[in-house]
Amino acid sequence: MSNSPFDPARQNTDLTAKITSGLERIAGVFRVLLWDHAKTIGLSPIQIQLLIFVAHHDDDLCNVSHLAREFNLTKPTISDALKALVQKGLTEKVPDKLDKRAFTIILTPKGKEVVVSTELFASPVEASINKLGTPDKEQLFSSLQELIFRLNKVGIITVQRTCFGCRFYEQKPDGHFCNFLGKNLLTNELRIDCPEFEAS
Repeated sequence: MSNSPFDPARQNTDLTAKITSGLERIAGVFRVLLWDHAKTIGLSPIQIQLLIFVAHHDDDLCNVSHLAREFNLTKPTISDALKALVQKGLTEKVPDKLDKRAFTIILTPKGKEVVVSTELFASPVEASINKLGTPDKEQLFSSLQELIFRLNKVGIITVQRTCFGCRFYEQKPDGHFCNFLGKNLLTNELRIDCPEFEAS
């Protein structure tokens, strides 16, 4: 028996290995869904991901430096993808008023249309999750929050905006509390990508 989490012999006796292998399969599902959709509309997977991200995040997160950190890619790779999106008429560069070298990425009307037809590529995954009962979904979500937080702490996930890593979050004896909202949070109210996030 090897130490690999992908060794079935190890999985038979190690729950951690089973979970790791299971997550790898889920990651593969997202890759397949994204690639299949990318082929139908003539975009690369990263171009689709950039369009969806820009559509749903504030302007201050939509620049080359942040996008490189967000997707754990080099700035040249992000720049090339954005250049292609500009050439296809899906995005525009808005120059920064203070720094002539910097710019913000925004969607064009055509880009917004592509996002509407593209951002549901993960619907099969969402539909499967939706078949779980509420307690199972809450437990899965809580575990994912914790896993993302821990992977961020060791530098594998470079950017995260979850409650557990936020300065406004507080774990209290009776549960979760957000000092920004000034209220207790149920598990299903915790956020995985919070617009008010500030790193702790």
